[in-house]
Amino acid sequence: MINQTGNLGLFVPGPTNVPHDVRRAIDIPMEDHRAPDLPEFTLPLFADLKKIFKTESGQVFLFPGSGTGGWEAAVTNTLNRGDKVLMSRFGQFSHLWIDMCERMGLDVVAIECEWGEGVPLDQYHDTLKADTGQEIKAVFATQNETATGVQSDISGVRKAIDDANHPAMLFVDGVSSIASIDFQMDAWGVDIAVSGSQKGFMLPAGLAIMCVSQKALEASKNGTMHRCYFDFKDMVNTNKDGYFPYTPPMSLIRGLRVSIDRLLAEGLENVFARHNYLAGGVRAAVDAWGLKLCAKEPKWHSDTVSAICLPDGFDSGELLRHAYSRYNLSLGAGLSKVAGRVFRIGHLGDLNEIMLMGALAGSEMTMRDLGVSITAGSGVGAAEEFYRTNYQARSELQAAE
Repeated sequence: MINQTGNLGLFVPGPTNVPHDVRRAIDIPMEDHRAPDLPEFTLPLFADLKKIFKTESGQVFLFPGSGTGGWEAAVTNTLNRGDKVLMSRFGQFSHLWIDMCERMGLDVVAIECEWGEGVPLDQYHDTLKADTGQEIKAVFATQNETATGVQSDISGVRKAIDDANHPAMLFVDGVSSIASIDFQMDAWGVDIAVSGSQKGFMLPAGLAIMCVSQKALEASKNGTMHRCYFDFKDMVNTNKDGYFPYTPPMSLIRGLRVSIDRLLAEGLENVFARHNYLAGGVRAAVDAWGLKLCAKEPKWHSDTVSAICLPDGFDSGELLRHAYSRYNLSLGAGLSKVAGRVFRIGHLGDLNEIMLMGALAGSEMTMRDLGVSITAGSGVGAAEEFYRTNYQARSELQAAE
């Protein structure tokens, strides 16, 4: 029997919890999306959204859809069938972007990596250096691989491209990182960044949130792939006046205004520090349980999601079902190669220590119910000590800024 009392503990890595003020902003009467005063709302919104991407020169786009729609927009607007692109596969979502590119007729150079590692910087550099004809038109990188809890170094990707003296564009999947983990569009020379509303932006799913460099916009003028709904040109032509080329989901966009206000009021650097701090407590709990993360080394540890490996003989699918029915707790499933082997705790968006302590306690009780050898209170206690010990240092850092 499913426990129906209290609130559902939502700790999947997306959709994330929607704050009350964002929900209030969404729960409004329908409005005229061609009203003469709409640009008074949309144009400042576009300007402030650029702050989240840390860009001066990039252009932001809001497409009705999901992050996957943003992936497709990036490809269809800037590349041509047969173009060679460099990608790496180290989790389900990096795999899905590769699959999309192959199905769209691109010539994909896919570097296979162990699941638990991230973007292979040295191999990217060597592949680009060997491409003396400069046939590779774009380099793709997933900043945060949600399936394995792996975070990659996008500034390192830019360095690999520059050190190889290669003109390829840089496309980044930031669906589960942007607005939670540091992202620097201009400083890192990113040409297209893709995110989604249901992660760090703390909204329901339904918006592909993108930022596009001037270089990528120029490339889109010569792209020959068929596109209509996701055409940058239509967006450029209408966004400049504060409107959209088709009916926009205004309730979500009203919520986005409040979400951006929250992020900027907290301060982006504080947002990033908070996510690192919250992730640290989860990692302390995993260590205390005697378990391992799917991410192979600390340099790969994600600050937005932890993929936790169960001991041999235990099924993470059973763990998820039990946590949901017994403790009203939703955890993330293992996907593809790690299906049945890992469960995931999402720690991004509108979240604090007490909320995460509930997720850790529920996970701990679930594992003990299933017979995993864990000492009662070990993970919860370790997380508690981490948060108590590190809170002051985090507060002093915020005060200094």
